[in-house]
Amino acid sequence: MELKDLKEIKGKITLKTGLHIGGGDTEMRIGGLDNPVIKHPHTLEPYIPGSSIKGKVRSLLEMRSGLMKFTKGEPVSLQTLKDNHLTDTQKLECKKLLKLFGAGALGEEQDKDEDSLGPTRVSFADCPLNQEWLKRTLKRSLPLTEIKSENIIDRIKGTAEHPRSTERVPADTEFEFKVSIKQFEGDEPDLLEYLLEGLKLLEMDALGGSGSRGYGRIEFSLAIEDEDITERFKAIKPFPQAG
Repeated sequence: MELKDLKEIKGKITLKTGLHIGGGDTEMRIGGLDNPVIKHPHTLEPYIPGSSIKGKVRSLLEMRSGLMKFTKGEPVSLQTLKDNHLTDTQKLECKKLLKLFGAGALGEEQDKDEDSLGPTRVSFADCPLNQEWLKRTLKRSLPLTEIKSENIIDRIKGTAEHPRSTERVPADTEFEFKVSIKQFEGDEPDLLEYLLEGLKLLEMDALGGSGSRGYGRIEFSLAIEDEDITERFKAIKPFPQAG
């Protein structure tokens, strides 16, 4: 298997609404936050893990593919590809997903199908704060996160119950974004376009927690090898049949 090309997409993520990606803080503090966001352990600056973007892009593409009815909610795998009920179109989409995001280890079940797929094509980097945005923000003495208080309203009594506080990265925050995609000999020529469709789905949906309550709306600004692909990205229609 010969590596023919390696493209790197760079750009920026701008938050349109507050973002919460949990930091997994297990230490209990009196009067502390219920849900802190993930931060760099040295600088204490919030960032977006590459794994969060990869996982959400993959799940959205899998939802769109219709393959979830064969996986019962589990990630698409080599076992999915072996399902005799898949159409040729579904098999092609399944292969694209496995090539882009990885097939996972099957141990003794590894076979020629896994060998033909090869290594994972995409690599998502963690997204730190954009340095220019950070300089402007610190110069104005603005905080890097906000605390959002939430509760449940008793629909009969009209009283607030179960108050909780959630830390969010505020709207208009800017992060650096970078993802690389490998192209091997024999790969489908539209793998890059398929990845861009996944990023467009993410832009249409939400990243992180509480997306149904308005959190995590984002906007991408992208460039690849000195070529501005923002307009091309904006023109992508993940559901062309609906247009």
